[in-house]
Amino acid sequence: MPQSTELRRQIEDLALRLIIGEPETGTSASDWMPALERIRESARRDRADVVVRAAGTFMDAIREAEGPGEAGNDRIAAELQDGIARLQQAVEVDRQRGATDDLRLAQDPELMGDFVLESREHLTGIEAQVLTIERDPLNSDALHSVFRGFHTIKGLAGFLELWEVQELAHEVETILDRARNFQLTITPAAIDVILQGADYLRRWLSHVESQLQKQPSEAPAKDEALLARIRLLAGPAETVRSSNGIAALARAAETATEETAAPTASTAPPRNESRAVKVDTEETAAPTAGAAASPRNESRAVKVDTAKLDYLVDMAGEMVIAESLVRHDPELAGAKSPNLQRKIAQLTRITAELQKTAMAMRLVPIGPLFHRMARLVRDLSRQFGKQVDMETVGDDIELDRTIVEELSDPLMHMVRNALDHGIESPEEREARGKDATARLLLKAHHQAGQVVIEIADDGRGLDRDQIRAKAIEKGLIASADLLSDSEVHNLIFLPGFSTAARVTNVSGRGVGMDVVRRHIEKLRGRIEIRSNPGCGSAFLLKLPLTLAIIDGLVVGVGPERYIVPLFAVREMFRPAQETIWTVHQRSEMALVRGTLLPVHRLYRRFQVIPRSEDPLQSVLVVAEVEGQRFCLVVDELIGKQEVVIKTLGETFQHVSGIAGGAILGDGRVGLILDLDRLFKEKTGDSSH
Repeated sequence: MPQSTELRRQIEDLALRLIIGEPETGTSASDWMPALERIRESARRDRADVVVRAAGTFMDAIREAEGPGEAGNDRIAAELQDGIARLQQAVEVDRQRGATDDLRLAQDPELMGDFVLESREHLTGIEAQVLTIERDPLNSDALHSVFRGFHTIKGLAGFLELWEVQELAHEVETILDRARNFQLTITPAAIDVILQGADYLRRWLSHVESQLQKQPSEAPAKDEALLARIRLLAGPAETVRSSNGIAALARAAETATEETAAPTASTAPPRNESRAVKVDTEETAAPTAGAAASPRNESRAVKVDTAKLDYLVDMAGEMVIAESLVRHDPELAGAKSPNLQRKIAQLTRITAELQKTAMAMRLVPIGPLFHRMARLVRDLSRQFGKQVDMETVGDDIELDRTIVEELSDPLMHMVRNALDHGIESPEEREARGKDATARLLLKAHHQAGQVVIEIADDGRGLDRDQIRAKAIEKGLIASADLLSDSEVHNLIFLPGFSTAARVTNVSGRGVGMDVVRRHIEKLRGRIEIRSNPGCGSAFLLKLPLTLAIIDGLVVGVGPERYIVPLFAVREMFRPAQETIWTVHQRSEMALVRGTLLPVHRLYRRFQVIPRSEDPLQSVLVVAEVEGQRFCLVVDELIGKQEVVIKTLGETFQHVSGIAGGAILGDGRVGLILDLDRLFKEKTGDSSH
């Protein structure tokens, strides 16, 4: 932060007082303390950390120099002369820091962006390894890994002149270094401060990222309390005072330049390679004996900007469309040349393989997301006084990067619910004959072309009677006598529903599970519940592999083609005479398996002339949105097709009922239906 003129003026006034012989009453320490205290407070406001340290050490030095008689006065006078000179040097060091802070992002935003990316990867690994150390304090591999992570962040932060990041990383590194050398035992208190240090660094990374994106952001305040706890754990600090104040002030003023100059050569990635090759910075920055070599596939990984990846996927989709147009061209279809047919078949095979490879580049493993939940489980289990072991299965299962990013909040909420509502206290578990330590499972696996993520616990399960009573109390249902267990369980997804007895900072406000379901359905997924009272419950999230491609049911309405997302289709049939009903001479309903469902005529919604307005000559497609079913009236079913989703641009982005478009195999454009919007229009306005 740029220094205020007030700080400089106060130091100049102090120097002037010394030159003209003030204070006239003598040279006791108490005569100078008020001015030095004001300088230190001004430095704190300006975040001039070197000046703060120098002023504090200066005050200690003149207190120690104070003594009776002329000898004491001479010592104080000497300390004052040398100390003020060093204080002025400290001001200059902080001034240079402030000037660099204003320019560092503008000078090399690309390198700063690489630092944010690399540091987040290190912090993810640090958190996982710290939790491993908590379970097994003697795990030297995990300890070395955490040390290397903080060491690398410290070095890069020093190179980029992120002083606060460098200082905290250095202090945590000191604890870890002492633990590596068997001078310190990693205790729960040490685990807490290491994790809190990682959290502070994450806040700084978020601030830097916001600045890079030209968004308003305020730098995190320096956490003096956290630094104090870290230094306390690290043991008695090496004294910085000598018999006179000159050496101490020199060290305080030169600390920054010593720490930032050293690591630049070994830790800063070359600019021309930083966005191309994933350099193993941990090994280059902190080569340690016995450190495990990084996996070969990681060292050979190439970092590519996500915008380029997305463009590659789009171009692969365009190539698939172009290939399909060529293959269905009427002139080529009439050609009888076997050689031409073989070449077209080869082109089709290569194009499909190219698209498959391009789509795979968007996929990332779900393991890091699972591991992020380990920290949440640790903190909440301690907060609730519960004992929980978290287990993960299927960490290598891959999903679209966008889905993994969007899945973080829903997964976090469901893990919170499991610990708050599902898992019992150790005393309650033992009274029921269970192990005092509960088990929470996060599992991912493939099933029928989807990825299923399971969140399961061995707690108390869902209580049907409690859910029913709460739903009736809130007026959500009149009676649950005719509802199946699955339908009762789905009541927890209704807005405002909560079985928590009291409101806490974790749950009880009735906001959450309905948002979770909307979030999952936005990702074209579904949630299923399995519960065994007294034994536990499991929530299954069924998600597509990618958001760039959709499996759709292509239907025809008049001359137009529409694509119904296949994940929402429940059944299709041609209605009989007794299927269609009219309610109050206004709304049409279809009797499907004993249940009346609203009927939505697509030709009326999109003003298309159908082949026939008689529903008996049409086909009904039963779709489900947010647990509610309704029927779409279409002229014909054309078939199932996997299509690449295309946005419709700014001109059509506000057209209600349309989620996007796709080019079909025959070159025609099909519009992808937004079933959620269509359903809300139907239930909100029955005139359609």
